[in-house]
Amino acid sequence: MSKRDVELRHLRCLVAVVDNGGFSDAALELGISQASVSRTLASLESALGARLLYRTSRVCTPTTAGLTVLARARSVLTSVEDLHSEIASGHRLVRVGHPWSALGRHTAEFLRVWEERHPDVELRLVRHNSPTAGLAEGMCDLAVVRTPVDARRYEHTVVGHEQRWIAMASDDPWRRRRSVHLSELAGRTLATDLRTGSTTVELWPEGERPEVEYTQDVDDWLSMIATGHCVGLTPHATTTQYRREGIVYRRVRGADPVAVRLAWHRHDPHPAAHATAVLLSELYRVDGSGR
Repeated sequence: MSKRDVELRHLRCLVAVVDNGGFSDAALELGISQASVSRTLASLESALGARLLYRTSRVCTPTTAGLTVLARARSVLTSVEDLHSEIASGHRLVRVGHPWSALGRHTAEFLRVWEERHPDVELRLVRHNSPTAGLAEGMCDLAVVRTPVDARRYEHTVVGHEQRWIAMASDDPWRRRRSVHLSELAGRTLATDLRTGSTTVELWPEGERPEVEYTQDVDDWLSMIATGHCVGLTPHATTTQYRREGIVYRRVRGADPVAVRLAWHRHDPHPAAHATAVLLSELYRVDGSGR
């Protein structure tokens, strides 16, 4: 027998013998014969090339090697039990990833209404700054994104739209204005997140595009804007999720709104995908931003 032949039943058998103090009670716990317990332990010892138990007519105690194997066996069996629990309860948990702003002003209402409608399914928001908001990395089951989705790998639906706003330093010359036209930003330096940002220079005609400086995440983005060196163009959700001292937001005219998409794995959709999309669409439709 090779080490590759060590199976969970061998480990369960060792733990049962030690915990019950002998073969007969272990057999009762495992629902097998005492002879089967003896054969299973012998197979495990043969596979590992070491004696694991001292056997007498009254007790079984672990050897030094047995203590080492016993500790590992308990750890492995616990991990397997946890895995079973995680898979069994997977449909009772839905992780919704987002790279920056979740659902903006709809976030609290989303969580509240979800709990009312689906009390048996925990909803957990996960911030992950990647193009898929954690889908590709296995960090979430569904993702709220404001950038195009790779249709070869993911299904998606547009749940709403958000107007674009400009973020600027609180002492910026434009701070007293109520709004700014998109074309005016061509003369400014624009901070944008290369991986997850919804703003690209394609928003402007060629030859009329702003200078761009790239940031790594929303905190870098805000810090750069607060210095006054850059401004930022962002969906409305950012204005409610990231109210920071030194930053002001103003509405942008002349820019198409940003589509808010809910995405999920094409070949392994989470059962809560439809219910999540329905609720998000309702929330955006209430304030007229669902289009």
